[in-house]
Amino acid sequence: MWVRDRLDGLWRDEDFADWYPRDGRPGLSPAQLATVSVLQFLLGLSDRDAAEAVRCRIDFKYALGLELDDSGFHHSVLSDSRDRLLQDDRADRLLDLALARLKGAGLVRERTTQRTDSTHVLATVRDLTRLELVTEAVRAALEEIARTARPRAGRPGR
Repeated sequence: MWVRDRLDGLWRDEDFADWYPRDGRPGLSPAQLATVSVLQFLLGLSDRDAAEAVRCRIDFKYALGLELDDSGFHHSVLSDSRDRLLQDDRADRLLDLALARLKGAGLVRERTTQRTDSTHVLATVRDLTRLELVTEAVRAALEEIARTARPRAGRPGR
């Protein structure tokens, strides 16, 4: 939402001008297709699921700047878009452009020394250790019940 609100998206269609022929019928927005590809990767979606998300999910429509009644596109368009992205270091150029825009908007900073308060880290580790102990105790109890219940299961009348 921050990227959409502050930058109106990471890319503009003009960033892709040399990727597509100038003549022919107008295609889908390459900036939107690149954004869908990023969301698809982040959420682990197939091409079909990503295309369905564009048709049905409000968060996708918001990120892409689409109207709520937009019908989306066919899933095969994503594969074609990825094929274009693989040519001539285009992916690296798009990443550099996105990082520059994110830095300019103050959403990403240069690397600096990061310090953390270890209290919350230690508390999380302690909670995890307790959870593992409880899980192991339940597992051991279930195994013991299963072991002792086997001989009885074979006896008639029980």
